[in-house]
Parts: sequence; C-alpha cells; structure tokens
Amino acid sequence: MPESILNLEIFSWIDKNIIEEIILSIPEREYKAWELILIEWTPSNQEWYIIKSWKVKISIKWQKIAELQAWNIVWEIALLNEETRTATVEAIEDTTMLVLTLDTLIELINNDWNNINKEIIRRIEENLNR
Repeated sequence: MPESILNLEIFSWIDKNIIEEIILSIPEREYKAWELILIEWTPSNQEWYIIKSWKVKISIKWQKIAELQAWNIVWEIALLNEETRTATVEAIEDTTMLVLTLDTLIELINNDWNNINKEIIRRIEENLNR
C-alpha cells in the first residue's frame, strides 16, 4: 500500500495497520475515461471515494476547478446527509475508485474499533454543527 494513502489527513489519527485493513475492506469501482462519476445538483448516493489509480476532473457549473489523482479523496458530506452533490466528478482516464458507502461506514463503526468509533462520531458531530 502506498505511503501516500497512509499519510492522508483523514487517517492521521488511525494506526497504519487499521488503515490497511479499512482500505482492503472498501470495494473498488471502475470508471471509463470521460465517464461521469458524480453530477452536480443530483441527489446524494451516500458514497465517498478514494482515487486508487489515474485522474479525475472536478467541475462546478461545468467549469474545471481541480484535477485529483491517485490517493486523493473525493469526500462528500453527502455520505452523512441527503444534500445534493456540490460538484461534478469526471474520470479523465480509465479510473479505479475505492467506494465507501454508508453501509460500509456503519459496518466499520460496529467492528468495535474504539478509536475509530470515537473519531467518526466526533467528525460527524463537527460536520453537523457547521
């Protein structure tokens, strides 16, 4: 597993062995070049993504605002609420994404990893208070 995934801020509070276990438990999804992954203003599908390989383009109102590559997170608060998507995400090349669903998140919480449980609850509360 690349060191870059272990160094993501979202995982900074988790032991590296647990990060590896989490990453290995998250299913992968393939997208073809130019395929739309998320579309701005559409309802949430309650998923967030870690780019495993290649690149994606992020657009708002069809204007490119960023390109992300391997081991960047396409985080959506929509995982935790039902707000519409705030940007469009498009595969620039054939892309592999790790996809965390709400069900997977709940399963991780139920696995009795106390530090993860506490941090997830803290972050949920923090995001809901924004």
